[in-house]
Amino acid sequence: MSQIIPSQQARIEPRIDTREKRSAALSSLLAAIGITLLKFMTGVMTGSLGMLSEAAHSTVDMVAAGITLLSVRVSDLPADETHHYGHGKIENLSAFTEVVIMLGSCVWIVTEAISRITSREHISLRPSVWPFLVLLLSIAVDFSRSRHLHHVAQQSSSQALEADAIHFGTDIWSSLAVLIGLTASLVGSRLGISALQLADPIAALVVSAIILRVTWKLGRKTVDALLDATPKEIRTAIRDLNRELGAIPGVVDVTRLRTRRSGAEYFVDLTLGLPRNLTFQRTEQVTREATAAVERKLPGADVVIHTVPMATGTESVHDRIRAVAARMNLTIHDVTVQRYGQQLQVEQHLEVNETMSLQQAHDLATRLEAEIQREIPEVASILTHIESEPATIEHPQSQEPDRDLERRLRNVATAFPEILDIHDVMVIRMGAHVQVNCHCTMPDDLPMSKVHSVITSLEGAFKLEVPGVDRLLIHPEPATDNRR
Repeated sequence: MSQIIPSQQARIEPRIDTREKRSAALSSLLAAIGITLLKFMTGVMTGSLGMLSEAAHSTVDMVAAGITLLSVRVSDLPADETHHYGHGKIENLSAFTEVVIMLGSCVWIVTEAISRITSREHISLRPSVWPFLVLLLSIAVDFSRSRHLHHVAQQSSSQALEADAIHFGTDIWSSLAVLIGLTASLVGSRLGISALQLADPIAALVVSAIILRVTWKLGRKTVDALLDATPKEIRTAIRDLNRELGAIPGVVDVTRLRTRRSGAEYFVDLTLGLPRNLTFQRTEQVTREATAAVERKLPGADVVIHTVPMATGTESVHDRIRAVAARMNLTIHDVTVQRYGQQLQVEQHLEVNETMSLQQAHDLATRLEAEIQREIPEVASILTHIESEPATIEHPQSQEPDRDLERRLRNVATAFPEILDIHDVMVIRMGAHVQVNCHCTMPDDLPMSKVHSVITSLEGAFKLEVPGVDRLLIHPEPATDNRR
């Protein structure tokens, strides 16, 4: 079984503890409340629209931080009877609410700024050192909180915390814009330059542009999450995952790979095409390997795997016949195929329950033959030997060595040069029936077709020699593995 090492670039980091998410959300809310109150008071004191627009922006952050705190608490609740996929979508809904609030604040800021520029109303500012101190304090707080929130958001895959981090990051640039606007307005007021007095409402327009840019990015991401679009951050991982799944021995094709995100949780639904003659046990092994491959890329993901049987280009006629029988839940053995011109003739042994009537068994064989000819049109004729499979465990009357039968078996075996040795001869008696079991040593490199031919010939010759024996069961062994 090969081991696949995933690329580190495409790997999604595991989530961190829930308590750290809640702590980051709470500290974000407290910081937003403090900064918002300071900006509003300063804006009212100075009459600065840029400062008031900053306060409106911070109000958005404050409301968003409150929603984020609530959403991270609810989103981490486990799945229940009414929410089978958990409560992670509450984070996406939280981010969408923030988008609506931010758009509303932009409309107010732009309307007020245009009004002041066109009518020159409330254009004069009252000089004060407080706006500068508040803005510098806001920049320092925003820088610290943005870095911490971004780190926690990346580690926890939290869209709500990521929105908070973006808000605090854009606050830095918008605060700088307002700072420049206030400085220019005060200089223009002192020097009597009326054009510079427009810097404050222009700064407000800059802030609104920044908010719109953030709103656009966050809105697209939020809508994608609500519509179950493939998350952008895992698209590379999915491409790598397709290659890894296809490289698993036994996987014919990855017919479908779907992902969705709910909060910090990833859900993966994939369908694998497997050879139709693959055993149930091997199918389970392939499923476990595929699940492990997904979890290496998306740790903690909820993985659902469907398997579909597929015909492969390497199937032989024998494989196709056995696949038909397996599809009908029937057991066949000793399948032989002969070619006459462009047509095939098949001989097979069908096992049925010993309690089944002849009519039922014949109907079953007829349906099997029809299905094989429909699957393999070049099959012209099929001869099916119907055998009853015992439904009970037999209890032999005796099981013991028999020197005379062993001697006669060895004498018969001398006619076959491929047989190097006969040993472990055991005679089993069940009423009037006699069965002989033995081990037969042959050369290691003897082809199985030859082994089968020799064993069949030995069985026939021995039954002619000893007609009272109903069955001779031979276990072939290579010479290097003779454990006498």
